[in-house]
Amino acid sequence: MTDPVNNPDYSGQYAPGQSYQHPFPAAQPPALVPAHYGTAQPPAAMGLLFKERNPIMTWLVFPIITLGIYVYVWYYKIHKEMAEFDRRRQAPVAGPVLVLFFLGWTVIAPLVSFYNTGQRIQNAQRASGLQPTCSPILSCLLTFVFGLNILYMQSELNKIVDRYPGAPEGAQVPLYV
Repeated sequence: MTDPVNNPDYSGQYAPGQSYQHPFPAAQPPALVPAHYGTAQPPAAMGLLFKERNPIMTWLVFPIITLGIYVYVWYYKIHKEMAEFDRRRQAPVAGPVLVLFFLGWTVIAPLVSFYNTGQRIQNAQRASGLQPTCSPILSCLLTFVFGLNILYMQSELNKIVDRYPGAPEGAQVPLYV
C-alpha cells in the first residue's frame, strides 16, 4: 500500500482491491431485521449497548465479597444501561434500587420491581430484534430459590449483547421495534 506521509503523489484513495474497513463492523446498523422477526425494515432508532457481565459472578461471587452491596449496584447499573439502550422508553434508574433498599422488608414491593424489570428486559430484547425470552413471572419466582433471579436476568441481558457480536460496550447499535 502507498505510504501517504512520504509520497507526495498520494491522492487519499485506497489501493486497487482495498476498501475502507470500519473499526467496529458489528456496530454498524445491519441492512435488514433478522428474518425470524418479521418483515425487513431499517432500524427505528439507535441505542447504547449494555455491558456483558458474567452471570455467576453477578449472582454469587460479587455479592459475597461485598456483603450484598453489589446487588444494589448491579440493579442500578442494569436500569441505567436499559434507559440508555432504548431512550424512546421512559425507564426509571434509581427508583427500582430505592424500592429494594427501603421497601425490601415488605416482600411485595421487590417482587413488583423484579416483575417490572423482567418486562423492561423483554422490551429491550424486542427492541434489539430478538424474540423476547425473559419471563417476568419466572424472575419473581426465582427470587425465592437462592436469589437465582439475578443470574436469570443477567443471562437474559447477555442475550442482547450477544445479538451484536464484536460491538464494544457503549457502542451505538440499531433498535428495531
